[in-house]
Amino acid sequence: MKNISNLIGRIHPLDAAAMRVARERQDVLTKPQGSLGRLEELSVKVAGITANPRPRFPRKAVIVLAADHGVAAAGVSAYPQAVTPQMVLNFLAGGAAINVLARRAGARIVVADLGVAADLPSHPNLISRKIGYGTRNMVEGPAMTAPEAQAAIAAGVEIVEAEIERGLDLVATGDMGIGNTTPSSAIVATITGRPVADVTGRGTGVDDAGWRRKVAAIERALEVNRPDPADPMDVLTKVGGFEIAGLVGDILAAAAHRRPVVIDGFISGAAALVASELCPVARSYVIAAHNSVEVGHRIMLERMELVPLLNLNLRLGEGTGAAMAMHLIDDAVAILDEMATFGEAGVSEKDPPASADVKARSGQ
Repeated sequence: MKNISNLIGRIHPLDAAAMRVARERQDVLTKPQGSLGRLEELSVKVAGITANPRPRFPRKAVIVLAADHGVAAAGVSAYPQAVTPQMVLNFLAGGAAINVLARRAGARIVVADLGVAADLPSHPNLISRKIGYGTRNMVEGPAMTAPEAQAAIAAGVEIVEAEIERGLDLVATGDMGIGNTTPSSAIVATITGRPVADVTGRGTGVDDAGWRRKVAAIERALEVNRPDPADPMDVLTKVGGFEIAGLVGDILAAAAHRRPVVIDGFISGAAALVASELCPVARSYVIAAHNSVEVGHRIMLERMELVPLLNLNLRLGEGTGAAMAMHLIDDAVAILDEMATFGEAGVSEKDPPASADVKARSGQ
């Protein structure tokens, strides 16, 4: 935990001076103040994140972490666990949805194996940081040991820091792991105190019987493990996953290096929830890409006081929603940086309110 504590100690509040300058500029651009709504708010936020009043993000990456989950044995997913390594190979071949959307966003994809339950063939674009061949079945006991959870977080940190050295301005999170909505629901239920059924969705599309098995598995896991809601590392260790822990590291590392981190859906949200419980300041560095159809996603976003940019009924994962949100972030900072001010364009600003004398003379 010492290294994690040191990392958290490097995460500071958003830069108020940069935000003030960005807001002042927004207010004199050739438009009514506030007329670009959340794009204006977003540009000011990323100015504070980067400590730059006119930030730009030419170097982007979607970091996709993959791992398997022992709880898949409880029949919580509509797909077999063999899909996890198959999809990792699909990412590497460029054939998945995230490959298409990342290309369109001008982002590179970074794929890492943190705990796939298979030996993957070596590939120049695959980062191998395998902690184990999937987590243990959390229905029977803790999903991970404390050292395993810490190692997974450290792997996420190291992956982001290596990408920053390579050149990285904007980070997006992605995931792959059959069964991983189950630990995500367990995390949000524990930390928020909400009933399991209220935060558990259908994941990859389980039927009613599958949903009931999933709820029962989570309830049993919480009964067996009794994760402490006041101790986010305990929650992560007992009912989390290797890729979720890795994403916690991604988020904390991005915040420590003043990079905005765009979280994708439910699994990324679970990681962000753990990260923000470990370090409340870190949530200021998080941009919620979208509102997933997973019922617990809205609850975790509300807990973190994050409002998603998009609402497209997505439930794929991989970082797909985050890649789409990158376009909006680029739009927001381009408006801030490129749009002319009233003074530059020679456009008249809003008339000041009429004085009392003028009103009296006009009979008002």
